Amino acid sequence: MLENDHNLLEKYVSDGIEARKSIEVSAVITVSEILFDRLKKGGKLITFGNGGSAADAQHFVAELSGRFMKERRSFPAVALTTNSSSLTAIGNDYDFSKVFSRQLEGICAKEDFVVGISTSGNSPNVIEGIRTARKIGAFTLALTGRDGGKVRNEADKCIWVNSDVTPLIQEVHIAIIHMICYSFDAMLE
Repeated sequence: MLENDHNLLEKYVSDGIEARKSIEVSAVITVSEILFDRLKKGGKLITFGNGGSAADAQHFVAELSGRFMKERRSFPAVALTTNSSSLTAIGNDYDFSKVFSRQLEGICAKEDFVVGISTSGNSPNVIEGIRTARKIGAFTLALTGRDGGKVRNEADKCIWVNSDVTPLIQEVHIAIIHMICYSFDAMLE
């Protein structure tokens, strides 16, 4: 049994390496520059997702509002997944597909940088959130997996992980977020 587990874990590691290799580095640099420009002009980072992707969205906000690797000023960043009262009220009074778009209607501005995270790219509330942010004029980034899903065609930019394994996609999303923060911090020098 242990030998079989060892083989499975080695495969997981090698599959994870392949998933990381699928990151389009030039796209990460491009969105990092756009994020830097948007925040320099008074915009804010707004993030959202479901489940593990909600945690990733909050992680991104923490890196910008706190710090990443070096001491610097805080930047405005909001995760739409943290207000349980808004999420449940909107989900109850409207529909769960509106939990992000409704919040965006109230706080999103055209200077903002909006990130929707969905491992499948097909989460209705993430798609609606991206659509709403684009209508407002904000820059939209989708982080997805598999083939990018439906949100791929809705966002200004989509960076997707070439994997069908949800945990691997989530791990690489964090790597992408860290790469964006690393690039962002370098631009501050």
